[in-house]
Amino acid sequence: MTTIQWGIIGCGDVTEVKSGPGFQKAENSVLVAVMRRNGRLAEDYARRHGVSKWYDDGRDLIADPQVNAIYIATPTYAHKEYTLLAAAAGKPVYVEKPMAMNHAECVEMVEACSAAGVPLWVAYYRRTLPRFLKVKELIDSGVIGDIHAVSVNLYQGVRPNQLDGEDQSWRVRPEINGGGQFMDLAVHTLDFLDYALGPIAVAQGYAANQAGNYAAEDIVSSTFVFESGVVGNGLWYFNSREELDRNEIRGSNGTIVFSSFSDDPVRLIRGSSLEEFDIPHPAHVQQPLIQSIVDELNGHGSCPSTGASAARTNRITDQMLHSYYQDQQQTKY
Repeated sequence: MTTIQWGIIGCGDVTEVKSGPGFQKAENSVLVAVMRRNGRLAEDYARRHGVSKWYDDGRDLIADPQVNAIYIATPTYAHKEYTLLAAAAGKPVYVEKPMAMNHAECVEMVEACSAAGVPLWVAYYRRTLPRFLKVKELIDSGVIGDIHAVSVNLYQGVRPNQLDGEDQSWRVRPEINGGGQFMDLAVHTLDFLDYALGPIAVAQGYAANQAGNYAAEDIVSSTFVFESGVVGNGLWYFNSREELDRNEIRGSNGTIVFSSFSDDPVRLIRGSSLEEFDIPHPAHVQQPLIQSIVDELNGHGSCPSTGASAARTNRITDQMLHSYYQDQQQTKY
């Protein structure tokens, strides 16, 4: 077995617990270098996490001969740039979600990695988390019969760091994130539905900014249809006075209810019968996906979240947000 020696470009908050330690704890994997534009912060991260090298320029990390795989954890606008640079260097790429600012950028990334002969994976880690695998297992078992419909509802209130100001989160700035909280959160659910039920063929959406706290959309309503014929609807509402995280998959013999972000148990409802499956997440939620990447690089198995699958999610979010950004005459499209 070869030990995969990782370098991280963009060692921000997501890498502190969700992903970074997973590169150290996965079998046949080690984190050898990190990069952040603020060199002081990069050095601090390296010291705290026991990483031997740090950089303040992503090009230097990519060129490091000790680094043989790249994890890109920057804000979304830089995903394509660093992916193309890593591909040109012949190094496998693992990139954060959303994969890119829009579907067109995803296509460029997939094509560049294909031409360079390097694999491309995306951090849709729910594809390997036990709780979500239980949902897929229930679907595949046929316990709820033929799947007919899907409903997604995610309601959140506005957070202090989303308000206008110098410290406003990049996650609600379309020029950095490709959209707002919808692009940061809804993509997780849409990608998992792609994994569990097959690709979504087409979507329509209406988005608006009702509260005026930031430039991005704060509410999105959508209908969508899977290639299999399953129909779906969703409401993502980020100026809500109540919190709700509920997904329903309805079949001819029952319903599966689960959340995308909360710790609620998976529920199987068949008539008056209710079964609950309380399945905790691992300490580092990206570690199982990271392990699947390392295993694939060593010739064993395959990672279920590829550039091709992730690009499908961007294609659907483009369709859902198209009218909003067209009306706003922004540069997303």
